[in-house]
Amino acid sequence: MAARPPLAVPPHTPPTVRKVPLVSDFNFDLDAVSAAPSRDLLTPDNSMMLFVDHQPQMFFGAASTDRVAVINATVGLAKAARAFEVPVVLSTVAAASFSGPILPQLREVFPKHDIVDRTSMNAWEDQALVEAVKATGRHKIVLSGLWTEVCLVLPALSALSQGYEVYLVADASAGVTPAAHEHALQRMTAAGAVPVTWLQVLLELQRDWARTDTYAATTDIVKEHGGAYGLGIVYAHSMIDPHAAG
Repeated sequence: MAARPPLAVPPHTPPTVRKVPLVSDFNFDLDAVSAAPSRDLLTPDNSMMLFVDHQPQMFFGAASTDRVAVINATVGLAKAARAFEVPVVLSTVAAASFSGPILPQLREVFPKHDIVDRTSMNAWEDQALVEAVKATGRHKIVLSGLWTEVCLVLPALSALSQGYEVYLVADASAGVTPAAHEHALQRMTAAGAVPVTWLQVLLELQRDWARTDTYAATTDIVKEHGGAYGLGIVYAHSMIDPHAAG
């Protein structure tokens, strides 16, 4: 019986070494670096908040997360807008005929605000709403609402297409299912929107605990709506220093 030929051994291929880019590889000027905030940050002067369809009928179908948590986040976000005097537009859909009134806790924060009631699922197809947003003069829209896959996706994509920057407050919004909520966020993010949370927005607006004009309002909102973080502030104020930072 003839002997088998030896197995061919493939030549050794060294592993590919990924080159780590150096600072010099980028258009980067160290002399231009300074202690200054990014222009991408939300401020009381560049942003407005749009609350869309926080209504009973919409809450009935919102099953992507705990509804009480969504209400808490929505009201915390609204109080952040009030504390920093950020312009707000409130909108409902078919309030009298189907969806019911705006969330009472949200209305309580803005008792004198006009509410733009619509027939269109896409809020951005309602002329009165678009004019109200334009009247704020702001180019960053902090958007929240029910449901994520309809009442957020449609105006978010529409506003983005017209040059607005859109920030999606994920925990002050909800969808019919967890998948619907997450896929809608992914779709909007892919189009250029930025997902955020209500507490992130509040603290981004404050940004410096030395800002005494809004310090008390910020910590009060956190104590009321910030869960364990809020309890931490209560503890710090009572056990350490009444002026302890959040």
